[in-house]
Amino acid sequence: MATPGAEEDVLSRYRSPLVSRYASPEMGFNFSERKKFGTWRRLWLYLAQAEKSLGLPITDEQIKEMEANLDNIDFKMAAEEEKKLRHDVMAHVHTFAHCCPKAAAIIHLGATSCYVGDNTDLIVLRDGFNLLLPKLARVISRLADFAEKYADLPTLGFTHYQPAQLTTVGKRCCLWIQDLCMDLQNLERARDDLRFRGVKGTTGTQASFLQLFEGDHSKVEELDRLVTAKAGFKRSYMVTGQTYSRKVDIEVLSVLASLGASIHKICTDIRLLANLKEIEEPFEKDQIGSSAMPYKRNPMRSERCCSLARHLMTLVLDPLQTASVQWFERTLDDSANRRVCLAEAFLTADIILSTLQNVSEGLVVYPKVIERRIGQELPFMATENIIMAMVKAGGNRQDCHEKIRVLSQQAAAVVKQEGGDNDFIARVRADPYFSPIHKQLETLLDPSSFTGRAPQQVAKFLKEEVRPALVPYQSKMGGKIELAL
Repeated sequence: MATPGAEEDVLSRYRSPLVSRYASPEMGFNFSERKKFGTWRRLWLYLAQAEKSLGLPITDEQIKEMEANLDNIDFKMAAEEEKKLRHDVMAHVHTFAHCCPKAAAIIHLGATSCYVGDNTDLIVLRDGFNLLLPKLARVISRLADFAEKYADLPTLGFTHYQPAQLTTVGKRCCLWIQDLCMDLQNLERARDDLRFRGVKGTTGTQASFLQLFEGDHSKVEELDRLVTAKAGFKRSYMVTGQTYSRKVDIEVLSVLASLGASIHKICTDIRLLANLKEIEEPFEKDQIGSSAMPYKRNPMRSERCCSLARHLMTLVLDPLQTASVQWFERTLDDSANRRVCLAEAFLTADIILSTLQNVSEGLVVYPKVIERRIGQELPFMATENIIMAMVKAGGNRQDCHEKIRVLSQQAAAVVKQEGGDNDFIARVRADPYFSPIHKQLETLLDPSSFTGRAPQQVAKFLKEEVRPALVPYQSKMGGKIELAL
C-alpha cells in the first residue's frame, strides 16, 4: 500500500464530524489547539506581569520578550517535548522558553499545571457561551417574527397527538419560544456564574506564592485579583483544590443539555407537522429528499437537530460522574474525559442552533391544509355551541343532545369506516329539527371563535417577555444563515 500524502493522510484518519461537517469556524477555533496554547502563553504573561507589579525581580525586557512570542508557537517542537516528557504543560513551558530565553527562568513561576489548564478551560467555556447566546437570540427572534405573522391563524390543537381544541399557529410557536427564552436565561446565568480559578497553587492553598512573597498574604491576594482581572473575570473561586470544582462543568453542561431538550421538542413538532403537510422546513430547489422516492420532502434539518440534540443531552452524564469521583484535592481521571465532553457539548449546541435558525428562517405554512383538517374535526367540537344555540331558540337541551349524538355517530362512521369526509354539518342542515339555527351555522363554525385568547396571548407574550429579552443582542440579529451541508 502506497504511503499517503498529506491530503490523503487527513482522509485516512477519523475526523469528528462536529468540526469537519457541521460546527461554525468560530466555535471550532474556540476549542482549537491554537486557542488553547495561545491562551496558556497569555496566562503565563499575566502571571509574570502581576508578579512584577508586586515586586518580584522580573524585568521589562522579560515581559516584552513574552509579549512578542505569544502566538509564535512551534507546535512540532511542543509535540516532541510532550512525547519525551509525557507532560503537556511542561512541554509548552519548554517550547515557550525556547523562543523567550531571557524570560525562561520566570515562565510559570510559582504555578501548577492547572493554572494554565483550568483557567484556560474557564476562558474557553465563557467564550463558548458568548458565541452561543447571540445564535440562540437570533433563533428566538426569527420564531417571534413567525409567531407574530401567524398569531391569528387557527389550527387544530393536539393533546396525546389526538385532535383537541383549536389553537393558532402563532400560539403553538410561542410554546417553542418560551422554552428557548428559558434556555437564554439559563445560558446567561451559567456564563455569568463562571469564575476564574485564579492563582491558587498545587492544592489550592497558594503556599508557593506565599513563599515567593515572603509570607505577605495581602500580595498573594492581590496577585490573584490582578490575574483574574487581566483574564476578563470579575471574580475567582475563593477555594479550590488543584482544580476548580468539577461541579462547575455540571452546571455548564446541564444548561446545554436543557437547550438540547428544547430544540429536540421543537424539531419533533416540526417533523410531525411536516407529516401532516401543515408546516414544512425550507427545501432547496435542487435538494433530494430520497434516493429512491423522488417526490419526498424529508425534514432532514429537523432530523439533524433531533439526532445531535440527543447526543448533547447525554453529555451531561460525563461531568456528573467525574465530579462524583474527584478524590480530595484532585485526580487525573477527569482530564481525558473533559477533553471530549466539554468541547463536544459546545460544538453540538452551536450546530443545532445554526440549523434551527436556518429552519426558522424558512418555515412554510400551508393554510389550506390546516383549514381542511379543521373542517374535518371542528363539526364535532362545535356540538356544544349548536346545543346552546338550539336552547336559545326554544329547543330542549336533552332532545337536542340525543339528536346530535345520533348524527355525530353516523358522521364518524363515514369517516372511520368509509374513509369519507366529516358530513356532520350536512346532516344537521338536512334535519328539519335544526331549522331554527340553520342560518347561524356558519357563525357557529367560525374557527376563530374557537381559539380563545390565543392571538392576544401571542401579542402580549412577544411584547412583554420575548422582545425585551432580545435587546442585549439587537446588534447581532441581522443576516440569514446558509448551511454548508
